[in-house]
Amino acid sequence: MRVYIAGPMTGFAESNYPAFHAAAARLRALGYHVENPAENPAPACGSWLGYMRLALAQLVTCDHIALLQGWERSKGAGVEWRLACDLGLPVSIIEELLHGG
Repeated sequence: MRVYIAGPMTGFAESNYPAFHAAAARLRALGYHVENPAENPAPACGSWLGYMRLALAQLVTCDHIALLQGWERSKGAGVEWRLACDLGLPVSIIEELLHGG
């Protein structure tokens, strides 16, 4: 299964990349193919919109979206969640996938 990780970045130390990378590593160890937006290169424009364009292109290739803690307070993760729901993708809190839920 191809899983996209969504969660908060803006306003977090190191853009919350450590949490994204830890979740990706754990999911990969369980055999998931992971799309991790924290692994994307910085867009040439360096803007929030530029980052979202890269992230949404990843999301639409996935079968499932996994949400990191605090996602509901993130503008970008909210956009990703709404798109995933509109596309009919299953949505899980990351711990559900990590613990076999």
